[in-house]
Amino acid sequence: MIKLVIFDLDGTLLDTREDIANACNHALRMCGCPERDLDEYNMLVGRGIYNLFRGALPPGCRNEEMVLNMKSHFVPYYNDHICDKTRTYPGITEMLRALESRGIAFAIASNKYQEGTERLAEKLLGEFNFIKILGQRDNQPIKPDPKIINETMDTLPGITLEETVYCGDSDVDMQTGRNAGIKTIGVTWGFRTREELASYSPWLMAENPEEISAAVLPYSE
Repeated sequence: MIKLVIFDLDGTLLDTREDIANACNHALRMCGCPERDLDEYNMLVGRGIYNLFRGALPPGCRNEEMVLNMKSHFVPYYNDHICDKTRTYPGITEMLRALESRGIAFAIASNKYQEGTERLAEKLLGEFNFIKILGQRDNQPIKPDPKIINETMDTLPGITLEETVYCGDSDVDMQTGRNAGIKTIGVTWGFRTREELASYSPWLMAENPEEISAAVLPYSE
């Protein structure tokens, strides 16, 4: 029986790639570095903000001073342009409504910095009652460390590993679910390849959001 579905954000609930790329390219320009092509961000997104900068910076510039300089330019720009291009993926709203109508709890566990995670959830998913919205926070481990899953589950006293599933679009998400000991759902509409997800043998490989609700709802009865 499934009682809790935890979602990644970028590439799973929301298509955020273009706004992230634009903000990161702005930061690169401000730091005097060459910009990255949009498609390169498929592999750069999803491992936390500092790893995003390390991956985007040229090899000779990947030091902590440059990373912090990137952050100083990225965060204000991204906060101002966070929803320029970002949208929910088709079918996400209907899927969340279906889960909500059956009393299934859901949450967000992301490697996006906390402020950005909360802003996007409020702007584009504000109609839904997520029991927990967690992003990357200072002095807290990021995915694939399972702590973010454990912290989310603590919101529902008595919830078990067997009653929880984690949905994401990347190898990091599949590893996170595996490390937490829960079922995983790999979504194929995000930033990574189907082959990457399949290599972790997820409980479900979803080609569209409807397949998530179709699998979870009967399993919740």
